[in-house]
Amino acid sequence: MEDILDYAVDLGRKLGATYAEARYQRDIGSETLLKNGVPEVTGESVSSGISVRVVYDGCLGFASTNKTLRRDVAEAVRDAVAMARSASKHVKNKVVMAEAQMARTRYEARPRVRFEAVDVNSRLELLKEVDTAALDAASKMGVKLPTRMFDVGSWVTEKHIVNSDGGNLRSRVFRATFNYTITVFSQQHDTIQRFENLGEARGWEAVEKWNMPSKIYEEVMDTSRALTTGKAPPEEPVNLILGPEIVGLVCHESCGHPGEADRMLGREAAQAGETYIKKELLGTAIGSEHVTVVDDPSIPHSFGYYLYDEECVKARERVLIDRGVLRELLHNRETAPVFGVESNGASRASYYDREPIVRMANTYMKPGDHSFEELLELAGEGLYIRSYQEWNIDDRRWNQRYVGVVAYRIRNGELAEMVRDPVVDLTTKGLYSSVMAVGEDLSFSAGYCGKGDPMQGIPVWFGGPSILLGNVRVGTRRGGGVG
Repeated sequence: MEDILDYAVDLGRKLGATYAEARYQRDIGSETLLKNGVPEVTGESVSSGISVRVVYDGCLGFASTNKTLRRDVAEAVRDAVAMARSASKHVKNKVVMAEAQMARTRYEARPRVRFEAVDVNSRLELLKEVDTAALDAASKMGVKLPTRMFDVGSWVTEKHIVNSDGGNLRSRVFRATFNYTITVFSQQHDTIQRFENLGEARGWEAVEKWNMPSKIYEEVMDTSRALTTGKAPPEEPVNLILGPEIVGLVCHESCGHPGEADRMLGREAAQAGETYIKKELLGTAIGSEHVTVVDDPSIPHSFGYYLYDEECVKARERVLIDRGVLRELLHNRETAPVFGVESNGASRASYYDREPIVRMANTYMKPGDHSFEELLELAGEGLYIRSYQEWNIDDRRWNQRYVGVVAYRIRNGELAEMVRDPVVDLTTKGLYSSVMAVGEDLSFSAGYCGKGDPMQGIPVWFGGPSILLGNVRVGTRRGGGVG
C-alpha cells in the first residue's frame, strides 16, 4: 500500500501541488442489536479506500476512491488538483500549511480479547441478560418499558498516511461499544426516555468490565423512581451540583466545539454553527478559577484515542480553558498559521472518503480535590442532577439547556427526595462563572461527535468530575414533577 500512497503524493506534486497527502483507511464495524427482546441486527460492515488532499495555488482540493489500482488513484489525484485549481481563481485567502515535525512511525491500540473471539450467540446472550435485568427492575417499580434497545459492537480503524512533507504514519485502533435506549412509562406519571453510549479503545474486555446487566438494572430503578416519585424542583435559586455525565457534555458542547479554530474562521457556519469565541477573547476570563477544560487524544483506552493526527502531527493535551481563562484553540496545519501558532494535532477524519478537519477527541474538565460528600456539605441546601435526558445549545454555543433525569434535593448537606425533570438553562459564561468547587470523581462518557458536510461522526469521550454551582435558578420541563 505504501507504493500506491507514495505514487499519489508524487503525482500530486508533479501536477503542481505545493503539498500533497494520501491516506489509506479501512474501518471494520460489527453490531448486534436487541430491540424489545427480539434480535434485530447482527452484521459486519467494511469501508476502505484512499483519499487524496492537495494544496494548489493556496487552495485545498480533496478526492477519494474505494479502489486501490494505480489508475483509479491517479484519477482521484487529478480530481483533487482540478478542484483546487478551480477554487484558486475565486479564493482570496490562500491556505498555508504550518511547519510541523512529521511523524514517521506506527502505533496500535490492541485489545486483550478480540470481538471475533466472542461468537454471535454469546453476544446475544449478554443482550438478553441485559434485557431481562431491565424488565426485572421495571416490574419491581411497577412501570413499563415500551422501548428497549441494546446494542453491542466493535470498530477497528486502520490507517496509513503519507504526505509530501515527510510524514509516514501507520495506526490501528480497536474500539468496543455499547449503546442503549430505554423508555420508562407509568400510566399515572407519563414517560422518561434514557439513553447512553459507552465506548473505549479496547476489545471485549471492556464490555465485560462495564457489567451491563447490573448497570441497566440500576438505571431502570433510578429512572423509575424519578418518574414516579420525583417532586417539582425548587423555584428559588439554589446551589446546584452537576454530575460528571452532564459536566462532560457541557465541556464538549460549550468549550470544545466553540474552541475549534475552523469554526472561528467561519468554515463551519453553514453546517454546525458559529462560535462565541473571537480572537481577541483569548486570554480573557470565561469562568471561575476552578474551571480548567482540556482536550487530550492520548488518554490510554479512551474512545477518542489517537497519538498522531491525519496530518502526521503528534497529539497532545490542549488546554482550552485554564483556571477560568480562554487559553487555546483546536488547530490543524491549515488554521494554525492564521493565528500565528503551531498545529496541536486536531486534524481527524471519520472514514477514507471524508476530508480531515479540526475535531475534538476527549474533552473534559480537570478534577479538583473535593469528595462528593464535601460538595454536598458545601451546597448545604440545593439540588443535585446526576444524568440528563435531553439537551440543546444555540449555534454560537452560548445559550445551553439540559433536562435532568436522576436528580435529588439536597437538604442539610445530604441527598433527600428525588426531583422530576429539572431544567438547567444558562449561558456558557454564566455556567462556568458559577462554579464554586470541583470534585475529584472524574469519569467519562462516550459519544459520536457530528461535524462537517458531508457529516462526519467520530468517536469521542466527554468527561468531568461533579461540580458545585452557586445560586442557580432551576426550571422544570412543562408537565414535569408530581409534587
